[in-house]
Amino acid sequence: MTDLLPRPTINDIAVAAGVSKGTVSRVLNGHRTVAAGTRERVQEVMQRMGYSPDPAARHLSWRKGQTLGLLLDRDDPMLHPYYILFREALESHTALQGVQLVGLRTEVWNLPHLPTAVLVMHAQQDEDRRLDFLRRAGVPSVLIGHHPDFFWVAPHDEEGGALAARHLLEAGHRDLMYLGEGTSQVAQDRGRGFVGTARGAGARVGSLPSDFTVLGGYRAVRRAWEDGARFTGLFAQSDESAIGAIAALEDLGVRVPEDVSVVGFDGLPEVPLNIRLTTVAQNIPLIASTALQLVGEAISGLPPRGEFIPVHLTPGATVAPVARAPLSGGEV
Repeated sequence: MTDLLPRPTINDIAVAAGVSKGTVSRVLNGHRTVAAGTRERVQEVMQRMGYSPDPAARHLSWRKGQTLGLLLDRDDPMLHPYYILFREALESHTALQGVQLVGLRTEVWNLPHLPTAVLVMHAQQDEDRRLDFLRRAGVPSVLIGHHPDFFWVAPHDEEGGALAARHLLEAGHRDLMYLGEGTSQVAQDRGRGFVGTARGAGARVGSLPSDFTVLGGYRAVRRAWEDGARFTGLFAQSDESAIGAIAALEDLGVRVPEDVSVVGFDGLPEVPLNIRLTTVAQNIPLIASTALQLVGEAISGLPPRGEFIPVHLTPGATVAPVARAPLSGGEV
């Protein structure tokens, strides 16, 4: 009678290939962040050792009836277009696995029952109490944002800001404005990429505080323009605030893009006012699927890691070359 050899585990593959368990997991799930040479080495070891992944493990370590909490900040609107698209992308995966997706708006420490795992939306740049609580409670968590001590996934916000700046600079704009608020990690990353790139090219750059909404963008730009601020190019932290900025400028008799060019961020499939907005687009379905993969790794006890998802600029009808000198008025 032939002795049956024990089935090799993901840890056996990691040791034999000289990589971490997280790297093996990423190879198994087809992630592009693994170097080609490393991927080939891991695949060769798996073939040599006769390794085949456990189907249950490939299903993100979920069991039917478990819950995944989607934790929003108290001020995040439930009907925000980004949130709706992100949730739809998550549900296209979780529904097939019998996992219940639960939107959470209250402080997580006040919940009577904690979910099996949690996705944390909109981290603050400074300490975020939600993350500390979840870590102490031992709840597997993934941040939509970035943090050195957690699993995380995020669009490459800083690079997106740089893309917006380069697009406006290439159109000849040298008097620029960033429309965004400074407390969230997202806004700071996008602003840092935009302002740093623009100033590095010798452009003048100002900033206007605003939230992510249409109304917030409208109010901030209208107030600033009426107070004398002038610029020929504007980058907004979201598509919605960009639309608000455009509406404010047009109400003031300022033409877009003839007088002021505008770039948004998100790449939403539909925006108000039937505007073909120039925007930095993020891959929301890929962010969602990556987040779920990271949740599976967190549940399995793998070490934390993070992943930036590439963004790209989508040209629209709201950017044009500078036609003349900057409009007269106050300093940016």
